[in-house]
Amino acid sequence: MQIKQSPSPNFSSRNGRKPIAIVNHITAGKFPGCRDWLCNPTAKASAHYIVTRAGEIIQLVVDENAAWHAGAVNKPSWTLYDGVNPNRYTIGIEHEGYTGAGGDGDLTEAQYQATLWLHRQLIAKHDIPVDRDHIIGHYRIDSVNRPNCPGPKFPWERLFKDLAGGGEKELEKIKVIVEGKEIEGVIINDRAYAPVKDVVDAMNDTVKWDDATRTVTVS
Repeated sequence: MQIKQSPSPNFSSRNGRKPIAIVNHITAGKFPGCRDWLCNPTAKASAHYIVTRAGEIIQLVVDENAAWHAGAVNKPSWTLYDGVNPNRYTIGIEHEGYTGAGGDGDLTEAQYQATLWLHRQLIAKHDIPVDRDHIIGHYRIDSVNRPNCPGPKFPWERLFKDLAGGGEKELEKIKVIVEGKEIEGVIINDRAYAPVKDVVDAMNDTVKWDDATRTVTVS
């Protein structure tokens, strides 16, 4: 997977601390609006990463700096909180979600696979243990103002199971025949997937991608 860069000015020094935990969040709006807000100095908020519902990963703040994602502490249940601003020793991942589409933490499959991959990269890079004290939700830090972040449907059980399982799951490859042309596809959760562009090319049609609306148009 690729990590796209969209630098935010909203960050500060870790003051010598190293990241020891990952804090998962859910956004309160669609991408790219949520990204634009976290890159706006007026917001005084940011995260290290955003994972979109389309499965894209965008980095706003480099790991070496503190993003402003979990600094407000209110009746925390996080056992590793030591009285210092949690931003200094955590990494924040925002997941695109909003009312009617993932605002309750119900990630798309592409989004889940992307955040699983990202978690694995961060765990390996920063030597973060895979347990419920080192991989948490925002509600563990602020149980008053963020009691539902990242949401009741966030796939905690699946995430910990997959992270404990080690290497990435090998996807079952299949053949997709379109107009007599063979395309490589995969099976995910009993559904067949193939690249849209390859399918459209085989049908001698055209495909356009609109980045602003996150829309694929086939004509």
